[in-house]
Amino acid sequence: MRIREITDAIEQYAPLRLQEEWDNAGIQVGDPEADISGILLCTDATEVVVAEAIERGCNLVISHHPLIFRGLKKIMGRTPVERTVAMAIKHDITIYCAHTNMDSAWHGVSFRMADKIGMTNVTFLDDNRVDPYGEHACASAGCGVVGDIEPMPAREVLQRVKAAFEVGAVRYCGDGNRMVSRVALCGGAGGFLIDKAVEAGAQLYVTADMRYHDFLDNGQRIVVADIGHYESEHFTKEIFLEIIRKKNPTFAVAFAKNETNQVNYL
Repeated sequence: MRIREITDAIEQYAPLRLQEEWDNAGIQVGDPEADISGILLCTDATEVVVAEAIERGCNLVISHHPLIFRGLKKIMGRTPVERTVAMAIKHDITIYCAHTNMDSAWHGVSFRMADKIGMTNVTFLDDNRVDPYGEHACASAGCGVVGDIEPMPAREVLQRVKAAFEVGAVRYCGDGNRMVSRVALCGGAGGFLIDKAVEAGAQLYVTADMRYHDFLDNGQRIVVADIGHYESEHFTKEIFLEIIRKKNPTFAVAFAKNETNQVNYL
């Protein structure tokens, strides 16, 4: 099977046209026409992940976050990105990412978050980014999700989130005893959707990369929680696996064992 057959399957699920203008989803390094020897799935294509791919005989690394965000004028091994690119090229490894296109896709990143904590009746939080060519009518692309959950205090929901996403610490603002029956979620940096969460009737909004004033300005009207960027998105690997398994149930594919969150907690 060629690499392009797998990347085409991912892009059918999460078309590249859904990515943000500033993003760099798609093939980062490598040859899409090469035959696949094995696939390694990760959140970030780091040096240790590519080294693991070499060791395991995998010539395709699929990540959520792009390895290359900005243009590279030189590849001299001065930075982790330069070293990772050089290692991939030297060992004929293709690196592919599905980033904001997977964030915005139907049953993409935020939907997976909702699944992890048992939410029901889940829909896009902001469906203004409708994909006119999508197969799900008028709700095929958007940002974040909102849905229902069994009523419980906000603090209990956050304990469930903390366990489900393997979170070291949850930052939150608002009344932890407030009863919550409707939750809004956004994988990655989602501060821009707080107003949408309030408008959708959510009592709790869970995302990452919140600024101090995001908490301060909104804690009285909705419980706002930050669980960390990596923590909110590292289950994206499961979506990749399901797409690949649907394409070929027996293909050699694995989660990276050596990947760790680059942000640590004391």
